[in-house]
Amino acid sequence: MSLPHQPRTNLDDGFVAQYTLPDWYASNAPQCTDATPAVAWYSVDNPALDLTTRCRMCAAAEVAAVTVRSHQGLLVWMRWQAIDGPFCGPCGTALVRKLTVRTLCLGWWNPLSLVAAAPAALVANAAAYRRLRRLPPPVPLPGRSHADPGNPLLGRPLAYVALIPLVAAIWGLTTALGRLT
Repeated sequence: MSLPHQPRTNLDDGFVAQYTLPDWYASNAPQCTDATPAVAWYSVDNPALDLTTRCRMCAAAEVAAVTVRSHQGLLVWMRWQAIDGPFCGPCGTALVRKLTVRTLCLGWWNPLSLVAAAPAALVANAAAYRRLRRLPPPVPLPGRSHADPGNPLLGRPLAYVALIPLVAAIWGLTTALGRLT
């Protein structure tokens, strides 16, 4: 004997589940004029919502297409990281601060990085930050929130690690110039 609440084991018998809407929903349901069903505007299934033009983190509509860079100058080789895409102001600022602190901490430990690569990454991040600051306040999609920008750059202790190789480079230059005279 099979009870009504037990799962069906034979799904090939041609049975199609029919569900009728309750009266209270049928009277208040949105009416569609075409064959497409009504979809919430923030739904991922909504074809009108193009997520490629929204913030990569919170899907806010007020975005700027920027590339945020990080550089790590290791003793013998270098490593670059670039994250590009549309970002809103708070999410982009959080990313700029994170990758800039990483560059300030780890980007100076190669002679070529000290002269060219790390300053180039810092200038590129400053330009991206200027573009992000000009954006209006964004509104994320329901259920998503902005990334926390956190402390400013000079409020983060790892940003001061950049002073060690800079002081060493200045000391080395003054010592070398002192020997020449």
